[in-house]
Amino acid sequence: MPDPLVRSRVRVAAGLAAALLLPPGVLGPAVPGRAASAATGSVTTAVRDARTGEPARACVSLVPLDPDRLTAVYVGESQLGRSAGCTDDRGRIAVSGVEPGRYRLFAQPYETGRYGRQWVGGRGGTGQRHQAWVVSVAAGTTTVAPRVRLDPPGQISGVVSDAATGSPVAGVQVAVVPFVPHPKYSPDVPITDDTGRYTVTGLGPYDWALRFSGARIATQWSGGVGNPLLARAVRVRPGGTATLHQALRRPTAVRGSIRADELATYSTVVAFDAVTGDVAGAVDVGPSYDLPVLPGQRVRLRCDCATGPGRWHPGGSGFTDAAPVRVGRAPVTVDFDLTADADGW
Repeated sequence: MPDPLVRSRVRVAAGLAAALLLPPGVLGPAVPGRAASAATGSVTTAVRDARTGEPARACVSLVPLDPDRLTAVYVGESQLGRSAGCTDDRGRIAVSGVEPGRYRLFAQPYETGRYGRQWVGGRGGTGQRHQAWVVSVAAGTTTVAPRVRLDPPGQISGVVSDAATGSPVAGVQVAVVPFVPHPKYSPDVPITDDTGRYTVTGLGPYDWALRFSGARIATQWSGGVGNPLLARAVRVRPGGTATLHQALRRPTAVRGSIRADELATYSTVVAFDAVTGDVAGAVDVGPSYDLPVLPGQRVRLRCDCATGPGRWHPGGSGFTDAAPVRVGRAPVTVDFDLTADADGW
């Protein structure tokens, strides 16, 4: 199964933020299209075998650049956005009802033994989201996105260990796209075995960074960093196996109390990297929570703990309204008050 579609919902320099927000290219212009409504737009593209040019089958997700939309991800969901489409028998894709904005495309082929996943670039695939082409969507128009050219797959294999002890770590989830875990169901991603070994298959022949997460560990990208822009990437070759071993750095606890008139069935506190908006950790909660976070990182926190939309700390309706919390070596306390009479809501 393609990763990381899961079941059901570092503090960095300003220059890195610019690297994320200033894309390598913006597609245009958009043209009027019958499939586009007055309030939304449409995106069309085609999927081809990169070598032969013949039609190929894949599904393509439109991943928003806007951080408030990127972080609209909840328990059991991956950060692949709300709009997607799959090919017809001629390899064509048309996605309608797309909210105006800017998007990057992530392609997951049907034939995973023949083709690898990719972020879609202007002239081919890439393994890095921030290097993917940017598609601009306007209301009432249809945007023609770059053609998706699928390449043969390769894989990455390695061993995950504890940086302090060198011991292998079992149960670590290894992915290429961030997600919010579900407390009941395992995500559809590789998980390290008792020897700490994992293998991620079905990757296009590009440079890929991997994300390591799991219970009681600090979510981190390859190289032991909290930000994918800083991650160590490895080159995947067609039909080959690249090696990437990861020594996990120890977490810092972000903890606090949660006051709510009634907690939701699945109540979760989610940390997002303050620059990129990537999920930086999540934990199932009760009247209190204890979330392991990678030290040296700034995060924004949201409590999805009651009915209605999640509550960002200390207030506001979205990621950009939330206050960054700096995570160092010492535990950090962040309390949430979701009661009806709480000040500031």
